[in-house]
Amino acid sequence: MKIATWNINGVKARIAQLEGWLAAQRPDVVCLQEIKSVDEGFPAAPIEALGYNVAVHGQKGFNGVAILSLRPLEDVRRGLPGDPTDEQARYIEALVPAGDRMVRVASIYLPNGNPIGTDKFAYKCRWMDRLEAHMSELLTLEEPLVLAGDYNIIPEPADAKAPQQWSEDALFQPESRAAWRRYLALGMTDAIRTCHPEPDVYSFWDYQAGAWQRNNGIRIDHLLLSPQAADLLVAADVDKGPRGAEKPSDHTPVWIELELG
Repeated sequence: MKIATWNINGVKARIAQLEGWLAAQRPDVVCLQEIKSVDEGFPAAPIEALGYNVAVHGQKGFNGVAILSLRPLEDVRRGLPGDPTDEQARYIEALVPAGDRMVRVASIYLPNGNPIGTDKFAYKCRWMDRLEAHMSELLTLEEPLVLAGDYNIIPEPADAKAPQQWSEDALFQPESRAAWRRYLALGMTDAIRTCHPEPDVYSFWDYQAGAWQRNNGIRIDHLLLSPQAADLLVAADVDKGPRGAEKPSDHTPVWIELELG
């Protein structure tokens, strides 16, 4: 089973790119972030024409997440538990059948948090705490679990070409990196780092200052796996192709393969 995550940065603006990538790569499951569309405005028809089932948790003009699957989606849950007043569309979760077992997959768009010292950073910290609590609950189910998405966290200096450029950014603050370490301490596995311990593995390149051309990137798009999913991991990688396309998202897809027998 191939599972990918991609911050599309506006699904309507990049629907042709998405269609072409889905047709060429045929991942079993795709977690999208920053779709910037309400549910009823999501361009589901061309995606469904490619054989995908679609589940959306959208928001007008901002945020928004979705799960696309070649297999039926079950037990779809929208919104991260822990704060019933949170109206931002940043989390969707579903079960995907895989033979005689189920794989639980979530698409996550963790808050950016900038600028530091504002309510936006406080919201990011609360959201990271809520994600940790929900992650702990999901782990008690002891099932293959893949939490995929744009985490807006640079885990380590090695995850940035120029870490000093991010020293005042919310993505690289001690609070953000500490939350990441807590996720790993729960027993989650960072799929990309497991398969690619080498440097210069990035998933985001800013539109400014020729970052893409100079490979001045950061790694903020992650797939975290429960122990049951990590046992099935056979491959993981970053697909740089879409980032080099015309009018691309500033993120590129990241994917894993699980051997489900």
